[in-house]
Amino acid sequence: MKFKSLYIGAILAASLVSCTESDFADNYTDPSKVAETTVGKQFTGMIYTNRNYVLPSYSDYFVIHRITNNRYNQAIGWVNGENQYVPGSSAISDRWNAFYQTLAQYREIEKIYAELPEVAQADQRIYMIAAKTFLYDQTQRVIDLHGDIPFSEAGMLSTNGGDYNMSYAAYDNAEGLYTMMLDELADLADEMNTITVSTGIMPEFTNQDLINNGNLDQWKMYINSLRLRMLTRVSGSSEFAARANTEIGEILSNPGSYPVVTSNEDFIAWDGYVIGTAMQANSFQSGLEDWSGNLAGKAILDHMLNNNDPRLTYVFEPGTEAGEGEYLGLDPMLNASAQNELVNSNTLTIYNRSTISRNQNFPGLLITAPEVHFMIAEYYLKNGQDAMAKASYEAAIEASVDFYQYLRSLSENGDSPAPVVPSVGDIEVYLSGDAVSWDSADSQEAKMKLLAEQKWLHFNVIQPNENWAEMRRLELVDLDFWVDQSNQQSLPPYRWVYPGSEATYNSTNYAEVQAEDNLTQKLFWAK
Repeated sequence: MKFKSLYIGAILAASLVSCTESDFADNYTDPSKVAETTVGKQFTGMIYTNRNYVLPSYSDYFVIHRITNNRYNQAIGWVNGENQYVPGSSAISDRWNAFYQTLAQYREIEKIYAELPEVAQADQRIYMIAAKTFLYDQTQRVIDLHGDIPFSEAGMLSTNGGDYNMSYAAYDNAEGLYTMMLDELADLADEMNTITVSTGIMPEFTNQDLINNGNLDQWKMYINSLRLRMLTRVSGSSEFAARANTEIGEILSNPGSYPVVTSNEDFIAWDGYVIGTAMQANSFQSGLEDWSGNLAGKAILDHMLNNNDPRLTYVFEPGTEAGEGEYLGLDPMLNASAQNELVNSNTLTIYNRSTISRNQNFPGLLITAPEVHFMIAEYYLKNGQDAMAKASYEAAIEASVDFYQYLRSLSENGDSPAPVVPSVGDIEVYLSGDAVSWDSADSQEAKMKLLAEQKWLHFNVIQPNENWAEMRRLELVDLDFWVDQSNQQSLPPYRWVYPGSEATYNSTNYAEVQAEDNLTQKLFWAK
């Protein structure tokens, strides 16, 4: 199977060879301080501003996921302790601030674009389409963490001439934001089928586009796959159920007009291939591995072991003091003393360092083919098309196996044992196993459980935001958690609270959402 080539990295290296950390800082980080800029530069700046939450980074993995999503998913094992289910203030504020810096960059793009002559706007329309798509992807992620967020009036400080009093933003209703984004993405999907990018703009767009390198077909797939993700996320909500079913059907029945990512060669990502620049994963090794943040959770590891999962040796490796081929996950129900003893023994299984945390070429994943196949399978299952659902389910698993092989092929690190390359027969045996086989599941609920479990296995720590969102939406993966009797939040939360800065600086608007600002408030799309 052909995947995205490392040749993309060579193109980026040639076109962005001078794009060091300081270069970007000088040109992009603060729109209010840039005397002369362009739509194209601001577009790149917007993506770059959010780099640490696309490309794997220390700030995202160590500060945020280690103590939040990766635990709530039981993708990792950890030593139980008091207050462990309350998201840390640094995790919340770092993620929140990064998003609103990105939104501020987008507002600057809008501002510059609005000042262009009509002909120039038509020429540079592709930047606005791409920028809005990326922004809405990130917006969905933040909504799915918090619920209602400031949006329509947010990020306007530069637009408001630096007037802080004018720039405190009201909170937008989460359902309303989903409606707005779905409406606009549908319009963008249609517009992409008729757009023409001039020969004068295309080379610049190719250089400025850090996500799809100017590939318009990839942007079409990004837009429609993002629509599919959003529609699937809200498909269980009474407000959106009919719309989701209709629009997903329209997307899947018109692949020529509404293509989605179904092949591993077309996954949507920021390719982290330019070593020694800001165009690569930033301290992913420390982010995942420090403070034992890469220990395998018992449930996810046992599922792989018990079912001879062909991804096992690509995703995990034995602990440094474990015997060859010896796998052991950390049980969340053990007491802290026993857990600490196991951690200190270095016999616990860890996430594969060469495939994941020490893979300097690890891409910043946005949408992968396996997750799209899983969403398609869910649609067909709900609509009584069992054969189509089974085909998509099995295609998702096969694509996931291939994807992990691809990730390992990118790595130049040899610290982990060589993986066991699965044969076609190995995958067929896996698909026919009792705990994996589609045909062995005797009800729609049982088949939905298979989908939920396989999403969990595929996402593990490489797509933690999607993992936690789907865990909360479906609630079909059986996990046992230690109950923290010392804290009112005794089990994993349903959402993150807002950062303390909102109550301090945006107090008037925060007061409107304060009553629902707690960890037990389910989002509108949750089961």
